[in-house]
Amino acid sequence: MKNNLGKYRRHLAVVVILFLFCWLVWAIFFRTSEHVATVTIGRGDIESSVTALGTLQPQSYVDVGSQASGEIRRIHVKPGDVVRRGALLVEIDPSVQQAKVDADQSALASLRAQLVGAYARRSFAQQQYERQRKMAADGSTRDEDLQSAHATLLDAAATIDNLRAQIAGSQSNLKGDEAQLGYTRIYAPMSGTVVTLDAREGQTLNSTYQTPTVLRIADLSTMTVWTQVSEADILRVKPGMRVWFTTLGSADRRWDASVRQILPAPPNQPVSSDSNGQRQGATGSGQPGSKVVLYTVLFDIANRDGDLMPQMSAQVFFVAGRAGNVVTAPLASMTPVDGQPDRYKARVLQDGHVVSRDVRIGVHDRLNGEVLSGLVPGDRLVTGITYSRAVDGRLTW
Repeated sequence: MKNNLGKYRRHLAVVVILFLFCWLVWAIFFRTSEHVATVTIGRGDIESSVTALGTLQPQSYVDVGSQASGEIRRIHVKPGDVVRRGALLVEIDPSVQQAKVDADQSALASLRAQLVGAYARRSFAQQQYERQRKMAADGSTRDEDLQSAHATLLDAAATIDNLRAQIAGSQSNLKGDEAQLGYTRIYAPMSGTVVTLDAREGQTLNSTYQTPTVLRIADLSTMTVWTQVSEADILRVKPGMRVWFTTLGSADRRWDASVRQILPAPPNQPVSSDSNGQRQGATGSGQPGSKVVLYTVLFDIANRDGDLMPQMSAQVFFVAGRAGNVVTAPLASMTPVDGQPDRYKARVLQDGHVVSRDVRIGVHDRLNGEVLSGLVPGDRLVTGITYSRAVDGRLTW
């Protein structure tokens, strides 16, 4: 009897030891642990904006062309020079234009001399006609002689009228040729900076069919940003809206302005044909044939220090909403509620337990949102829950 009781106790002890050993193996190698990652809710600034790309251009500029043909004798400016309105820019060889003016002046002088002779002949014809009239009244001349004298008088008057008309035409030609002669000296039509120079001394210009562009003058004190905004965002952009931008060369500096104008139609693009002869028209995008429609938004910025230059690229942000020193939360850590764009479901670690909260969001950007209700500073928002266990002495996640 005692032997059986001893065997029973030994078997029970072995079972207990085996159970404790199994439990220990499970606890060490196979037990799953829960890990909760959180972020503490705090305060910050939120800015909701529409982003786009733009190009800087001078607000006021003019392309200076040549209305006279000929060889460029001298260029008085170079790119970067600041010029005043009326300053001499370019001189073109005036030989051809001067020759035309000289010929017009000679022709005009000849016509004026002929007019003097015509006046003299008319005066003589008038005297002859008066003499014939007196003689006809006395019956001492023939009617044919009176009629001939009258015809001579009328012819002299017509000659004078013809010469006057020729003189007027010659004077008009002289004015035109003098204007062409004046065009051989090109003056600045506005004050500004010479930003491009497309001609060289010794180059021959031909303005017969198209006015050649010689240089461009721009007022760089005020720049205009030409921004391309997609059709998906254009309805959020309004005239007068606050906008800021940065440039590639100074990404840490921002320029603030307001929207001046939204062009009502996208820029036109050339129409081409595909291999089958079908017409392919580009929409309003920068790429021919692209289906993305872009609208042009303009705003001006003062360039007091001259850091902004033509053709610079700008990263533009149209500010749709802004909130400062508000409670903020990362949107990626919350679940949006269908049909309610400002409602989210959030998980919060509270007293060691994960609880659900209804959160209402106000102004938001792509990453964070302004918390209107549901969270307060100090709350630990759950960003993720992971589980880990150990197998063969190695932790796996």
